[in-house]
Order: sequence, then C-alpha cells, then structure tokens
Amino acid sequence: MLDQEISHAQKYIDQFISLAVEYSPKLMMAVLTLLIGFWLIKRVVKLLEASLKLQKVDVSLATFLTHLIEILFKVLLIVSVASMVGIETTSFVAIFGAAGLAIGLALQGSLGNFAGGVLILFFKPYKVGDLIKAEGHLGVVKEIQIFTTVLVDPNNKRIIVPNGPLSNNSIVNYSAEGTLRVDLSVGIAYDADIKLAKERLLALLTADPRVLSEPAPMVGVSELADSSVNLAIRPWCKVEDYWDVFFDMNEAIKTTLDEAKVVIPFPQRDVHVFNHQS
Repeated sequence: MLDQEISHAQKYIDQFISLAVEYSPKLMMAVLTLLIGFWLIKRVVKLLEASLKLQKVDVSLATFLTHLIEILFKVLLIVSVASMVGIETTSFVAIFGAAGLAIGLALQGSLGNFAGGVLILFFKPYKVGDLIKAEGHLGVVKEIQIFTTVLVDPNNKRIIVPNGPLSNNSIVNYSAEGTLRVDLSVGIAYDADIKLAKERLLALLTADPRVLSEPAPMVGVSELADSSVNLAIRPWCKVEDYWDVFFDMNEAIKTTLDEAKVVIPFPQRDVHVFNHQS
C-alpha cells in the first residue's frame, strides 16, 4: 500500500517536473514580454500626450484618446501573452466580439452621442463660452461632455443637448468670428427730412465706442411702408457687447430723432362722423 502511494506521488512529481521543464521558458518569456510591453505602452502613451499637447488638442479629447489607446494596447498585449503560454486566443476573440455586438446594440443611441462628442471635441465647431443656436435652442455653451453639450439660454435655463444630432446637423455659432451686426430699424414720417435723419443716426453710431469702425456702421432706407419710411440701422460690435448695444441704441435712436424734430409716426385711425338728417 505504501509502495503504491509512493508510486503515485512519484508519478505526480514527474508530471510536475515535465510540465515545469516544458512551460518554464514560455512562462518566463511571457512574463518578460508582459513587463516590457507595459513599459512600452507607458512610453507610447506619454509620447501621444506630448504630441496632442503640442497640437493644442482639447484637454478632454486628449485625455479620452490616450486612455482609450492605452486600454486597447493593454488588451492586445494580454491576449498576445496568453497565446505565448499556449492559451487559445480564438475564445478571447469570440468573447470580445460577442460582447462588443451586445454592447453596441444596447447602447446604439449612446454610442452615436459618444461618437458625436469625439467629433465635436476634435473639430471644434464651437467651444465653451460660445453663443450658438442648434437643435432649436439658443444659448451659451457651458460644458462639452462626451455624450452631451450643456447650454445656458438667455433666461438662464440649463439645456442639455445630445452630441449625436449636434455633430450631424446645422449649428449657428454667433461667437466664432468675434463680431456681430446689430439689426435695428425705425420708421419716420413721409414728410420728414431723410438726409437729416440719416446723418444724425450715423453720428450717433460713430460716437459710441462699442460700435466698430470696421465694418463701418450703415444707415439706409429699407422700405417705403404704408405710413412711414423705414430706415435700417446696422452697427457692428463685439459679441459680448451685442445686447447692450441693441437695447441702448433703440432708446438713443428715439431720443436722437426727437431732438432733430424728425417725426416717428405711429398707427392711428381717423374716424369721420356724418350726421344724416332724415
């Protein structure tokens, strides 16, 4: 009985020694490959970070790309090391493929928004602080996240817009060029002096330091309406001065025309009463 137990133990020891002799070089090579691979991945990621920084890529996009590439390289390294020690990699590929398909189907909308966020961060159709109009919403960009963009509208309402539609549809960026034209209009009476009105309004515009000299402000006749001659008033200003210029100029136009004795007509109706005697 004792001899049998010794025989079995010797058999297991021999098998262990045989496996150790067979797999030790592979294990040592796998461990060495793993260590060198992690070191190389770390170096590649640092070089990528430096390159993206030199190209002035957005910080959010740069961080996301470097983490994504680092994870991808590490997964490929682990699969390669597994194949070195004799583990079949076809099972890994099948598992990753099935998992990717399931996740893709479950998160189809979210992945579209994710891809849109990457495109927005990369191509920069707008940036934080810009005034934009998109998907029927007007507001200042407060945050650009991976899945959504956060806007704050003129009423201080927070609007969250998915990045997928933003990356595929039209966007009006009011801040991109740095200047905006303020569109104003006023109607004067038909018997008013048009030349005088234009001169006074143009002087009003040029005297305001917020109004840019280039492009030059303009005042012209835009319409011969039913009861007034309508003047178009077109000053240019910086984006941040737009609303101040808009409201201040509307008030100043009225005051300037009043001082120049130029009548601003208003809707009125004449009622004629006839007394018919029987």
